[in-house]
Amino acid sequence: MAFLEVNQVKKSFGQGDTRVEVLRGIDLTVEKGKLCVLLGPSGSGKSTLLNIIGGIDGPDSGSVAIAKEKIEDMNEKKLSLYRRKHLGYVFQQYNLIANLTVKENIEVGAYLSDAPLDVDELLHVLGLWDHKDKLPNQISGGQQQRTAIGRAIVKNPDVLLCDEPTGALDYKTSKEILELIEQVNSKYQNTIIIVTHNDAIKHMADQVVSLRDGQIRSQVYNDHKIPAMQLEW
Repeated sequence: MAFLEVNQVKKSFGQGDTRVEVLRGIDLTVEKGKLCVLLGPSGSGKSTLLNIIGGIDGPDSGSVAIAKEKIEDMNEKKLSLYRRKHLGYVFQQYNLIANLTVKENIEVGAYLSDAPLDVDELLHVLGLWDHKDKLPNQISGGQQQRTAIGRAIVKNPDVLLCDEPTGALDYKTSKEILELIEQVNSKYQNTIIIVTHNDAIKHMADQVVSLRDGQIRSQVYNDHKIPAMQLEW
């Protein structure tokens, strides 16, 4: 059953001669609890699509619904509540609060939720228990990204949106982060959408949506996924 539904979404930027069509009628459905990869080169429209799904940006036309709730029907207050209730965000840049500890950064996400996960349990799942009292500048980039994932997932969101979550990380750390996302998906059954240009990541996904020039070029469903730690690129 479709949990996330994107219907005929179009988006342009600029006007007149500078107008660029970024999304050209996107139709997409993702089932609850699945891991979906949006794959494509820079400029394909994948991050714009993610931002529209996340209510950060709005489409020119078309609709997006999560659990049958349509974004375009919401005023600003309802949209804010929608983001708090349904969505967690993980970006390439970690966006941690510099003067808060690892645990406190994760607790920021917990405060936004009516039914947050247990922070201490999550710190263990994330492999951050021994670093919980450190500041962001005292831990590695991979540990900072783990903290950012913790801040997003502690809300217990229906959908976790990840925009190039390994883009700033080395090969070994990238695979560790992908394995963590895989574990989060399995343990908490959140629907996860990963935007990436890394072709190898598609093999760990339930659903792979390839975009180019603002259109979906192909959709593939993996019957035999490859564990994140076995990916090679």
